[in-house]
Amino acid sequence: MKGRIFDLVVGGALVTVALAAACGGGTSTPTSPSTGGTGGTGGSSTTITITSSGVSPKALTVSPGSRVTFVNTDSRAHFMASDPHPIHTDCPELNQVGMLQPGQSGTSGNLNTVRTCGFHDHDNPGSTALQGSIVIR
Repeated sequence: MKGRIFDLVVGGALVTVALAAACGGGTSTPTSPSTGGTGGTGGSSTTITITSSGVSPKALTVSPGSRVTFVNTDSRAHFMASDPHPIHTDCPELNQVGMLQPGQSGTSGNLNTVRTCGFHDHDNPGSTALQGSIVIR
């Protein structure tokens, strides 16, 4: 009986490891913060940094097709999402950023539609320091 329990425990651990590997982790190396401004040509990537003081830059302009990377340098997690709270429907591409643990980064989908996308921390929607906008033009 002991051998069978051991086999079940080891087998369960192997399945857990395999599932975790299939999910792809989720941690990425943060990129250098951007100074803000224009995101360059279509398809470029621009960075917004999350600190204990809030997001920086709070407003940024990118070309259609750009992606925006959010880097969490704060000591607490942040769940970045599109406005409006809590349904996050204005710019669904921003919802791909999701929950960022300290030291993690996440990138939006391609921002193809010309518009202004507001964003916020879903877990702290009233904090204006954690709100901003991305203009796609």
